Amino acid sequence: MRKLKDANGRTMGRDRIVFNVIAYVVLALLSLICLLPFWLVVSGSFSDQRSIQLGGYQLIPQNFSLDAYKMLFRIPGELLRAYGVTIFVTGAGTLLGLLFTSMAAYVLACRDFRYRYQVSFFFYFTSIFGGGLVPWYIFNTKYLHFHNNIISLIVPILINVTYLLILKSYMMNIPQGLYESARLDGAGDWIIYCRIAMPLCKAGLATVGLFIALNYWNDWYNAMLFLDEGRKELYPLQYFLNNILTKAQALNAAAARSGIPASDVPSEPMKLAMTVVATGPIVLLYPFLQKYFVKGVTIGAVKG
Repeated sequence: MRKLKDANGRTMGRDRIVFNVIAYVVLALLSLICLLPFWLVVSGSFSDQRSIQLGGYQLIPQNFSLDAYKMLFRIPGELLRAYGVTIFVTGAGTLLGLLFTSMAAYVLACRDFRYRYQVSFFFYFTSIFGGGLVPWYIFNTKYLHFHNNIISLIVPILINVTYLLILKSYMMNIPQGLYESARLDGAGDWIIYCRIAMPLCKAGLATVGLFIALNYWNDWYNAMLFLDEGRKELYPLQYFLNNILTKAQALNAAAARSGIPASDVPSEPMKLAMTVVATGPIVLLYPFLQKYFVKGVTIGAVKG
């Protein structure tokens, strides 16, 4: 009988084999539980309005329909333009966010920086206590002139204190001897940052970069605050789809008040179709960053 071996080439005993089987079964069930809600979304997006209203969401569409997607893609030019704005904002925001966050984390992680604790407390304090929405909005529009500007979709959420502290912890785990050796060889802070700190923090940068990209991809609040109705060419995907859904619900409400039993606008399937359209590209990005993401989440769990 052939003996089973683990990843390190060691022969597994009976207890180990039983444990692995149970672990794989449990993980498979948990994965299925996590997959079911998304499958309900996909299935519901291919259902018609009446079947959802009468029977609720089903794993398999009772009445297959493409009405929701036809409604969304009725104006493909505007949809593609919204996709382009979101891709640009996500790409530029992620690159700039990683750059400034990692630079600030490097400075706060340098032990020869005398005021690093005071500056760290400043970041932490302002992340808990703020001036409120109205002063923040006035500051961004009146003094920074973010109103009706593509910059308003990037700069307001450029730096996240939580991600800054994560990268700071990564860089503090780098042996100080590497920094000292580089300084003895004549390297300055910029060379140390680019050639030592950044390469050794790839896992952390990938993890934080994924979180930043998700924040930009899903953001619609800043577009609602800073963009007027006349600047639709700057609408990101999330806000563009939200406007379509709002108009569809308004049409259904107007039809109900007029005594019409049902509107031709499939508002319920449209909600689910919007979810599929909005999450598809970012879901496809995850497999390319998975190994860095897993390493970045677990790198601080084991010391040694």
